[in-house]
Amino acid sequence: MTTTFANETTSNSNFDYALGYTNGEHDRLIRQAARIAPVTERLFREAGIGPGQRVLDLGSGVGDVAMLVGGLVGASGEVVGIERDANSIARARARVNLAGLRNVSFTQSDVSHIVSDQPFDAAVGRFILMFLPDPVSALRSLTKLVRPGGVLVFQEPSWVPFLAFGARLPLWSRVLGAIHETFLRSGVNPEMGPALYRIFQEIGLPAPIMHMETPLGSDADFTSLICDLVGSLKPLAQQHGVAFEVLGDIETLQDRIQAEVASSNSVVGFVPLVGVWSRKPADGQRREQTSAESSEG
Repeated sequence: MTTTFANETTSNSNFDYALGYTNGEHDRLIRQAARIAPVTERLFREAGIGPGQRVLDLGSGVGDVAMLVGGLVGASGEVVGIERDANSIARARARVNLAGLRNVSFTQSDVSHIVSDQPFDAAVGRFILMFLPDPVSALRSLTKLVRPGGVLVFQEPSWVPFLAFGARLPLWSRVLGAIHETFLRSGVNPEMGPALYRIFQEIGLPAPIMHMETPLGSDADFTSLICDLVGSLKPLAQQHGVAFEVLGDIETLQDRIQAEVASSNSVVGFVPLVGVWSRKPADGQRREQTSAESSEG
């Protein structure tokens, strides 16, 4: 089997990733992935990803989703991770080698330039479509790479309930509001999860199976992930005129949030994770659907 990619030595930069590619952001992604891995794994298992499958991971970053899928498909399966940033790929490859995963590989490419002589059984991604300027076109391209009967599985956020749940804590609410406003002004879609119900059908897939899950807790790990997100977003916030100054000293932000959570004797949540999956119709189903639509017309 062969999978080839156009312009592998360039970043094919059609957009600027909002959170950047710093070592600090890489570290944040790894800690975030460890916290939400059980939620993502349940989604992938529910969608039918398992041993022997060939899976495409869109926007691999430093490799966490690809490595998780590598464990699900086993030695007889294959995971191909697509990532635009060379430094992220280098770190992902080092982590895969350290983990001894021989069935996971990464390639620098844009989604629209992937050409494979063998279709994939599944295409997956987590927190990637929200950052794309044209997620509909990206998903339409991915669908062509998945075999009939294969599955597309994505996990994206919904910030509306996140903001509502955090509203009772003033500082925490200001932090979430500043992040949300930065996303909106920079073109990131914080409601990509719910939007996939319409988008999946728009690209010709059946209405997807969907559910939302929100990890809750009061420990410092929850608040530190959000505070580190503030750090990653600060340059973009300045660019788009979002005043992070209202949050006070960023160096003490986590301690102040943690004190607020402790004094309220309550929990905070991670951003709600919307799991979405749909199976590509088999050729026979496609013909039946086309025939039915023609008859109705």
